[in-house]
Amino acid sequence: MRLTTQMIKVIVDKAKSIVGDDVAIWVFGSRVNDELRGGDIDLLIEVNRKLENRVASACQIGAKIQMVLGEQRLDILVKDIDTANLPIHDVAKKQGIRLC
Repeated sequence: MRLTTQMIKVIVDKAKSIVGDDVAIWVFGSRVNDELRGGDIDLLIEVNRKLENRVASACQIGAKIQMVLGEQRLDILVKDIDTANLPIHDVAKKQGIRLC
């Protein structure tokens, strides 16, 4: 996986600061492949409760991560209990690495 321990800590801490501690986070896509270079950071953030606004939560998490790590290309999916399960969610969980 091409994320440092520091990057993982920032991602987890910032996500929890927005959506709470009851969260599961996966990184998926090119960052899980050590053979590749570059690429954006694809995250699935799953919460076991209803969020008021998933899009706003994703934007806030992304902004907080970038304030610490600097400009990073981030793709953030936020899934709460009302979000229909989509194929991309299954791909993220099956091919990704769970961060917390």
